[in-house]
Amino acid sequence: MSQSPDASASAATPPARHPVDEVLPPARLGLLGLQHVLVMYTGCVTVPLVFGAAAGLDTSTIGLLINADLLVAGLITLLQALGVGKFLGVRLPVVAGATFAAVTPMILIAGEYGLQAVYGSMIAAGVFGLLVAIPFARAVRFFPPLVSGSVITVIGLSLIGVAAGLIAGQDPTAKDYAAPSHLALAGGIVLLIVLVNRFTSGFLSQLGVLLGLLVGTAIAVPMGLTDFSSVGGADWFGLASPLHFGAPQFPVAAVISMCVVMLVIFTESTADMLAVGEMTGRPLSRKDLARGLAADGLSGVLGGVMNGFLDTVFAQNVGLVGMTKVRSRYVAAVAGAILVVLALIPKLGEIVASLPGPVIGGAGLVMFATVTAVGISTLRKVEFEGTSNLLIVAVAIGVGMLPVVAPAFYHAFPTWVQIIGGSAITSATVAAFVLNLLFNHTPGRKKPAGQEPSGREPEAVVKPAPEPAPAPGRP
Repeated sequence: MSQSPDASASAATPPARHPVDEVLPPARLGLLGLQHVLVMYTGCVTVPLVFGAAAGLDTSTIGLLINADLLVAGLITLLQALGVGKFLGVRLPVVAGATFAAVTPMILIAGEYGLQAVYGSMIAAGVFGLLVAIPFARAVRFFPPLVSGSVITVIGLSLIGVAAGLIAGQDPTAKDYAAPSHLALAGGIVLLIVLVNRFTSGFLSQLGVLLGLLVGTAIAVPMGLTDFSSVGGADWFGLASPLHFGAPQFPVAAVISMCVVMLVIFTESTADMLAVGEMTGRPLSRKDLARGLAADGLSGVLGGVMNGFLDTVFAQNVGLVGMTKVRSRYVAAVAGAILVVLALIPKLGEIVASLPGPVIGGAGLVMFATVTAVGISTLRKVEFEGTSNLLIVAVAIGVGMLPVVAPAFYHAFPTWVQIIGGSAITSATVAAFVLNLLFNHTPGRKKPAGQEPSGREPEAVVKPAPEPAPAPGRP
């Protein structure tokens, strides 16, 4: 039987490629990938700087840790963006980097057992993460927009303080703390990003953050805020050998502590990956999430062997995706490749590390606030009428913001409590998750009028909103 012309044409037309899988022209990929690196670089290298100083390491050893940190971050970013078969990588435009959640226990382990125990416990935590990625992902049905929206909102709010510290400085007693010129520079960058987004179209409108960083750095030079003196002394090539500090050791207390940190990282990455799935219109399945979490677990193994750190999905890059609307995962893959290059060429890394704080903070303020806005947008899908969901959101945000407004709030508690409660993201996740179970998944729960009893949980966590029609002149 012959096919109709319409049917033949339909069969010959390949299915439309999702924007997440779109391969952009090389020039655009390079610039957009570099933009991702610029907005996360300082946050990524701050972890080895803080840990190295607290552990009493010399400058050259700290430099070694920075190179290893960038290498692991680059490799995990490549895995997350491109994926490896059915086992690794969420295949979304996410960028991985070292997490602060591991800094405190690493410092405690280094002081008690030494650096060999730090990296031994990190390897053990990585193996633990690989083993529990799938079971953890099964809990994804308990992360509806009520939970994910609350956590994403707290993620953005908690990062605004980081932007403020970069702009004003970290020491309130310093003479140049919150200097008007620094605030004006950051404010000018925010204004430039807004103007670029408002009055340009196409590819140029997607480069607002990169233009803000470049223009801001150029202005900072005559202001005396830049210092590129360390660039000349950096090596052109360098990478530490595996297990630089010796054979790994596995004290039980250290391993347990780092495994707890891995669970904390999983909660952070889950919220961030849900946010990217929301932004890109590609909902996450359990298998997608499990692959993404397995990549986080692998960061522990790679970090332990290569003298690096545990990685998580970076929230500032989530904000960049939301702001630029660039959904191609290959942009993140290019960012991962750039990080690997920076890890192998310390001199290039020093150039990026020399960007002034007010410049990075001004751009970061916009991106972090964008994350908050995404969380609020996600909460719009929640049914509040006739339910206790408003109370759940209120308590989750309140509990999550406590360690942000009062960093020493849990200082009198054991270390494991400080690890969990001291993280805004983790405490908000725990609060929203538990309250959602209590009010919405137990007998006698309140339901909005007309709601039928829930049946089988959907496979996807976040359903994409209908694709909006592009504005004239915009991609």
